[in-house]
Amino acid sequence: MIAKINNFEINLSKPIDISIPLTNTDENPIAWYIEKPIIEPVVFGDWIGKVSEGKSSTNFNNIFFNPHGHGTHTECLGHITNEFYSINQSLKQFFFFAKLITIEPEKIGEDLVIKKEHISSSLNGTNASTPLSKTEALVIRTLPNQKDKKSRKYSNTNPPYLSEEAAIFIRESEVQHLLIDLPSVDKEHDEGKLLAHKAFWNVKDTLHLNADARLNATITEMIYVPDEIEDGNYILNLQIASFENDASPSKPILYKI
Repeated sequence: MIAKINNFEINLSKPIDISIPLTNTDENPIAWYIEKPIIEPVVFGDWIGKVSEGKSSTNFNNIFFNPHGHGTHTECLGHITNEFYSINQSLKQFFFFAKLITIEPEKIGEDLVIKKEHISSSLNGTNASTPLSKTEALVIRTLPNQKDKKSRKYSNTNPPYLSEEAAIFIRESEVQHLLIDLPSVDKEHDEGKLLAHKAFWNVKDTLHLNADARLNATITEMIYVPDEIEDGNYILNLQIASFENDASPSKPILYKI
């Protein structure tokens, strides 16, 4: 099925899913010092909500998970503000012109950092027919791109992160939606500074939100983009669950143009 979005044609029958599914197995990725998700049937006395147990006509599971630590998720600035803001209220459109770039973070001391220069130089290596200033969503794939990103245990591993200057560059380029294959755009242990989050959302004071903070901008973390997907321009369908929460598990889908 062919669809036309913003004068670009995409084939809806060929989606490129860059989300990581949530499971209750050891294959589930984990960040932020928590245990794996729990997916288990409801139990009422002798009754078990599982067809294979022979006591129920339906499978009826409870699911306990954390969107930030258990897989692909999309968050709004409510992730870092004193006042409550919901991803379900912040994200009201779901199709965007996107650019995929691949970056190898730079070793700086004990850290691996994505710098402003990495982003600008990577963009020069992609199909540059549309400048970053016209791109609504930026998708960042980091190197090395091992498949174990889909099951990695990130806690206390000091993963790569985005520099404050890089986040400012992305914001000033008017990118509204940032997607990355890391558990956070910020350093794991940063004393709560959250410099990249604040820079991207233009949050100057988390206790008293400034009027020009970016209420409709989102960050999606813990994606996985396979190597065979080429850098360049795509249409992004950013799908979330309707949680009134700062973040939701999400399913970003790319379509070739």
